[in-house]
Amino acid sequence: MIHVRPAVPEDLEEVAGLFDQYRMFYGQAADFAAAHRFMADRMERGDSVVLVAEMPTGVLAGFTQMFPGFSSVAVAPVFILNDLFVAPAQRRGGVGRALLLAAAEFAQGAGAVRLSLSTAIDNRPAQALYESLGWVRNTQFHQYNLAIESSMSVEPPA
Repeated sequence: MIHVRPAVPEDLEEVAGLFDQYRMFYGQAADFAAAHRFMADRMERGDSVVLVAEMPTGVLAGFTQMFPGFSSVAVAPVFILNDLFVAPAQRRGGVGRALLLAAAEFAQGAGAVRLSLSTAIDNRPAQALYESLGWVRNTQFHQYNLAIESSMSVEPPA
C-alpha cells in the first residue's frame, strides 16, 4: 500500500535524490548538491508543499511539489503542481496516481479552486494519467515563458 504524506525534514536526503532524478529526466545535469539545497530551502521556508509517496518498506517512491498562488479572475487561491516524479522502479504501480489524488485533496482542503501543471509534449504516459483523473488540457490559452537573465535589460520596445 502506498502512503502519501507531507515531507518532513528527515525525508530531505531521499527527496533531494528523487528531485535530482526529476531534473535529469528534464535534461539537466546531475547535481545532488543543488537539488539538496533547493529542496532544503523549500522545506525550511515552507514556500511549497512537498508530498511524498512512501512504500510499506519505508522507501520513498516519488514526490510532488506544489507552489501556492492566486487566480485574479477567480479571486481565489490556486496551486501550481510544478513537480511530479516517480522513481523508475516504482512506475506503473499507482504511485503517480496516489500523489495526484493527494495533491488534489490537499488543494481542496486549502480552499484552492484549481491545480495547474505543465508537462512535456512527448510525455504521453503522464498525459494519459492526468486525463484519467479528470485533468483537462487547456485549449483556451497559450502558455508563454520569458527567461530572465542576470545581464538582461528589461525595457519596453521603442
